[in-house]
Amino acid sequence: LVDNVIPRFHRAPGNPAKRVFQALRIEVNGELDKLARTLPKLALRLNQGGRIVVESYHSLEDIAVKRFMNNGLEVDVPANMPIVPADAQPFFKALTRGAVKASKEEIANNTRSSSVRLRAVELIRDIPERWIKEFESISRGIEESSNSSTIRFAHKKGGRF
Repeated sequence: LVDNVIPRFHRAPGNPAKRVFQALRIEVNGELDKLARTLPKLALRLNQGGRIVVESYHSLEDIAVKRFMNNGLEVDVPANMPIVPADAQPFFKALTRGAVKASKEEIANNTRSSSVRLRAVELIRDIPERWIKEFESISRGIEESSNSSTIRFAHKKGGRF
């Protein structure tokens, strides 16, 4: 069926059904919902100096992880504001510069590692109260929602989440 739907010149190398089955697995298992629910809960349980390290195996996961971590890495005020309030200071410190990819040597030893992306942050100060409320509401909202796999914070244009 996938062969008949996707023209040959639009296909990525390999079996075209591979991505279809990956998408079905992600949806059926609720993988993106679980990730979206887990990251805020994990952040709320960290003590200062605690670390979050995440391996992502496909782009949707990596985008969600990147956007979540960036919330705590960025100063949350307008660019022209002369003084940054304490609750707008970053509360994460990046431990990796962007996503770390597997080395050529690792990929040669383990071909499955070619798609993995690793990101890591460290909690450098208490999470501001407004972020705690945001994280708690995201966790509750996703838990209470239907089986939709939309990650609200990964798709809201221009928003924090």
